[in-house]
Amino acid sequence: MEPATPLEQLRAKLALAVGDNAVFDGWCMKAVEAAADQLGIDRAQARLAMPKDAAGLIDAYMAGVDRALEAHFTPARLAKLKIREKIRALVWQRLELMGPAREAVRRALATLAMPHNMPLGMKLSWRSADVMWRLAGDTATDFNHYTKRLTLGAVYGSTLLVWLDDAGDGWPDTAAFLDRRIDDVMRFEKFKAGWRRSERFSLARFAGRLRYPPR
Repeated sequence: MEPATPLEQLRAKLALAVGDNAVFDGWCMKAVEAAADQLGIDRAQARLAMPKDAAGLIDAYMAGVDRALEAHFTPARLAKLKIREKIRALVWQRLELMGPAREAVRRALATLAMPHNMPLGMKLSWRSADVMWRLAGDTATDFNHYTKRLTLGAVYGSTLLVWLDDAGDGWPDTAAFLDRRIDDVMRFEKFKAGWRRSERFSLARFAGRLRYPPR
């Protein structure tokens, strides 16, 4: 991987602060300038480093959350946790990281739900799920790689919606909802593993059967 350019480094430094300020200013250059002032960065440099549109700023912010998650969860921090505990901790830490920008995240989801931004929304969901599974130690490269990320992306997305409206201290409704959804994921993974063993599942063979059904 090539080293980050100075502008990329500056974007990474600004990303989370832009989200925090987007609570007040929206996903726009005002939030970028406020973040620059907060961090002691020249406004002109900040404007140059950050995307100019709302969708681009949201992308940069979510990438910042991913980086912060990776920095927080060192291998040693996760080593003694079971897979269910790892996934739960990873999703919850994402919410903690986004807590100061919760209202901005609400606006971000509305922006990503617009038809022209839906591909970006899907990309960000996949990227976040991929980061969490990699931190949890997943090394699958087969069909399992894709189903895990699709499933976790759905869990994370639905949990976000509950979190946005959770007014309780410590987000108790979100915690309960997340625990139920992760239980569902673990049951699905257990079922899938059993099914793959019993059926000796092969994606190539399955695709072949779809193309050439038995006579």
